[in-house]
Amino acid sequence: MTQDELKTLVGQAALQYVKPDSIVGVGTGSTVDKFIDALAASGIPLKGAVSSSVRSTERMSKLGIRILEASEVESLPVYIDGADEIDHAGHMVKGGGAALTREKIVADLAERFICIADESKLVDTLGAFPLPIEVIPMAAAPVARRLKARFGGEATLRAGCVTDNAAHILDVRGLAIKDPAGFEAEVSQWPGVITVGVFARNKAAVCLLGTAAGVKTLSF
Repeated sequence: MTQDELKTLVGQAALQYVKPDSIVGVGTGSTVDKFIDALAASGIPLKGAVSSSVRSTERMSKLGIRILEASEVESLPVYIDGADEIDHAGHMVKGGGAALTREKIVADLAERFICIADESKLVDTLGAFPLPIEVIPMAAAPVARRLKARFGGEATLRAGCVTDNAAHILDVRGLAIKDPAGFEAEVSQWPGVITVGVFARNKAAVCLLGTAAGVKTLSF
């Protein structure tokens, strides 16, 4: 199967976690696009969806899915999103699509995070994929220097990228994140950091992994 076919497969598989007449949290990215398309075609009745990005909001709106603001809900039964990396404990690296802050906000509202990904995203240790960190513009250089001094990571500003929050993204290479929860907690406290792309506090409960043999379900 091609990577695109695997994404379609896991997007469809995620429908089993959508409760009729509920509000679903929806993430961002090419794999999530497949889920959105499957959701719109499924006929599952929904009260609406809380979206993590302008991109997903526009796609769902065009397909007739009602969009609710995060401020309108107190909790969500499920949040469905992809990952750039996921380890064997359900910790993830996210933010390749620059929506990490809003993704983390919606994920925090949800009782369960369902990760949908192809098997190339499953890793033993997070960090091979450049770690996105969203920062306010004036903090980019100080945070990059601190990442180098503290973790040996090489941070570069993502060219031409302005997030939905009018912020910038640093992509950090050369990391081996052996303590995702500790890393997330520490770097999140640095002045000027909006969000770290490590999802440990809001890790996945389930990963639907697209493989050549079909969808593999990993529970954490």
